[in-house]
Parts: sequence; C-alpha cells; structure tokens
Amino acid sequence: MKQRDDSSNPSDQRDNRREYAAHWLRRSNLAADPLLQFQRWFAEALDAGIKDATAMALATADLGGAPSARIVLLKHFDEAGFCWYTDYRSQKGRELTTNPRAALLFHWRELDRQVRIGGTVEKLDQAAGTAYFASRPAESRFSAAASHQSAPIDSRDALEARVAELRKRHPDDRVPRPEQWGGYRLTPVCYEFWQGRAGRLHDRFRFDRIDDVWVAERLQP
Repeated sequence: MKQRDDSSNPSDQRDNRREYAAHWLRRSNLAADPLLQFQRWFAEALDAGIKDATAMALATADLGGAPSARIVLLKHFDEAGFCWYTDYRSQKGRELTTNPRAALLFHWRELDRQVRIGGTVEKLDQAAGTAYFASRPAESRFSAAASHQSAPIDSRDALEARVAELRKRHPDDRVPRPEQWGGYRLTPVCYEFWQGRAGRLHDRFRFDRIDDVWVAERLQP
C-alpha cells in the first residue's frame, strides 16, 4: 500500500493511492439474485463492525437533468425495495416528485466494496411513516417536526427556538409525525457490485432485469 500524506500541497493528490486486495468476486460466488448478493455483502459489512454501514448516497435529478446527491440512511429493505425516511419538502423530496427515479450507492471502504442500485421511487404509505417516526428518539422527532428541511432560516437560534416551542406544546415528548414527513422506497431495475482488486483490475458485475429475470454480466474495470 502506498499512501502519501503531503500537507504542503493538499490540492494535488495524484500520488495518493492505495492497493485494493481484501477480497475477490467471481461468477462462481455471485448469487443469481442481486438482492441475495446484497444481503450477503450487507451482513458482512455489519459483521465487520463498519461504522455507518447503512449509509448510502442518494442521487436524484430535477426535470432539467441537474443531479444532486446526499447521504441518507437505509432503514429497511426487502423484495419490494430499499427504504429511507425524510421530509417530503426537502430538495430530494421535491426532485422525486417531478422525477421519481434515483440511484443509491453503498461504499464499504474496509471491504473495498461498492454497490450501486438504480430504480424508480415511490412514497411509502402513511402508516409506515407514522410507525417509524414513533420509533425514533425524542430528540430526532422534535428536530424533524421543527424543521422545514432544505428551506433557509435566519439563525441556529431560530431553529432551536422552534424546537423549544414544540417541547412546550408536547411536554410528554409525544410530538406527532408531521404530514410532510415520511418514507420512500426505491424499487431496483439494476444493480452493480464492485469489488476492489489489486492493480485496479477490479471485479464488477451488473444485474439488469430483463423480462422479469435478473441477468448478470461482468463489466470491465
């Protein structure tokens, strides 16, 4: 492994590199179902004690095609798709309203692995949002109820004042779920599993759904 720590010129990182040699991925150990392959890798990331293993980059785009990305946390997944929760009025919420397609990216650095998932997005039903909201710590519930996510605000003090006002109105901590807050589900139409390999000769497999059957092919690194 070669990794340069040159604080004299932090803007030039062309010589900052490391080798990838933790694991390998071949068709012989690739699941035929990409959801099963994801479950395997996700379990290994959790077992490895990777911090924020549930963190995923969520990429959306507006009607003009301008992309935006941010980190959100995966909360649950199954055969129907991958789910997270947020404020519908946020930038991602607004973009998903007009362009209900998105991409997810998981990066588990310690295992030299990435998983990319693309698909269509829909809102979860209100019952799912209410149930998850009630399960959150009180501080998180008050923050979500007080915030109009992505909208400007004058100061931190103004934001904290909103939380304080809500706490006065709900001293029992039972602040209700805001109507504008809830869950989304991405239903996959494609997956890519990326395993870092020595010499940058990485293993990559892409799954596409063709006639209701998942078809995998190896991609060049």
